[in-house]
Amino acid sequence: MNRQALRVFALFVSIILVVFVAIAPPAQATDYNNRTFIGEDFSDRDLTDSSFAHANLRTSNFSHSNLQEVSFFSSNLDRVNFEGANLSYAALGSTRLTKANLKDAILEGAFASNALFAGANIEGADFTDALLSIEAERELCKIATGTNPTTGRNTRDTLFCP
Repeated sequence: MNRQALRVFALFVSIILVVFVAIAPPAQATDYNNRTFIGEDFSDRDLTDSSFAHANLRTSNFSHSNLQEVSFFSSNLDRVNFEGANLSYAALGSTRLTKANLKDAILEGAFASNALFAGANIEGADFTDALLSIEAERELCKIATGTNPTTGRNTRDTLFCP
C-alpha cells in the first residue's frame, strides 16, 4: 500500500473513531471538557476514553499514563509532559503541543491533524499510522531521533522521514 493510500485509510479510520467517541462515549469515561487544569498531575493514571476537549492543560503532567482513545481535541497542551504516555488512537486534532514533552510516547493511530508541535521533544516517540499534516510531518522529521522503548520502533521510520 503506498503512502497516500495509507493516509487516506488512516484519515477514514480516524474520522470514524472521532464520530464514534462523540456519539457513544463509554460509561467509564470521564468528561473533563472545557475545563482548566493548569499544572495538574495526571501522571501514572488510566484515563482511557476520557475527554479533555477544549481544555486548558498547560504545563500539566500526563507522564506514563494510559491515554488510549482520549480526546484532547482543540486543547491547549503547551508544555504538557506526555513522557512515556500511551496516546494510541487519541484525538489531538487542532491542539497546541508547543514545547510538549512526547519523549517515548506512543501515538499509534492518533488523529493529530492541524496540531502544532513547535519546540516539542519527540525523542523516541512512535507515530505509527498517526494522521498528521504534511507540514507537521516535515517539521517533526527535522528533529526526529530515537527508538521507542516499548514498541521498538524508530521515530524517524514511524514518521516516514526520508
